[in-house]
Amino acid sequence: MTLLAVLLALSPVPPPPAATRTVYRCTRGASVSLATAPEPGSRCKAITYDANSPKLPDLWGVPGAQRGVLYQRQQDGRTVYSTRELPGSVRVLAFSVPAPPGSPAHAGVADPGPPRRDVFVPEFRSAARLTGVDEAWLRAIAHVESGYDPQAVSPKGAQGLMQLMPETAAAYDVTDPFNPNQSIQAGARHLADLMRLYPGDLERVAAAYNAGVAAVQAHRGIPPYAETQAYVAKVIALHARYRSGKPAPR
Repeated sequence: MTLLAVLLALSPVPPPPAATRTVYRCTRGASVSLATAPEPGSRCKAITYDANSPKLPDLWGVPGAQRGVLYQRQQDGRTVYSTRELPGSVRVLAFSVPAPPGSPAHAGVADPGPPRRDVFVPEFRSAARLTGVDEAWLRAIAHVESGYDPQAVSPKGAQGLMQLMPETAAAYDVTDPFNPNQSIQAGARHLADLMRLYPGDLERVAAAYNAGVAAVQAHRGIPPYAETQAYVAKVIALHARYRSGKPAPR
């Protein structure tokens, strides 16, 4: 299903000439949904666009392709639609929307550049020593996640050098997500936990770091998301080069 079809389903009444449509972009934790009305329990922003424009807006505001299900339910006495399953929802249809033109798959994925071992040296060494996670693996993750930018913020809300979501940062006692040492230490602890969950399977570890454990468990492996698959391939390739000292390919 195309984005246009999803929008038509979200706003099933045809617009008059020169009309506009309004769709709500709703966030809850790390997930984003589209809806015809603000969703209870989510933070929602109204997005109004020209319904007759040939160029459709990027409503999700996150990189990569989007896959999901459109649901229908009753809210405040009227029928509303949402791409999030809420209590009382009825499945309407499944959709798959390609990434917007020019949308990056993930920060650093398209062209990570050569390995860098000269930045945050004591921080990475300390985190590797304390958690037992290979420093080359920590650096490969950080490289693809943020390009070693401690102030990086992703469209999905991940923060800092290791791009931790707020709930993940809180779980590892991070008080300042933009502090490089705190971010690296928490990222290393998170990776150590994932490595215990998937012993000997760095591809699943990388996929879980990117897409979440729930997605990896649901798909019994690397989720079929273009973003995650590109991310895993880049991290694995960079890890090998961090260990061997060879430069990453351009």
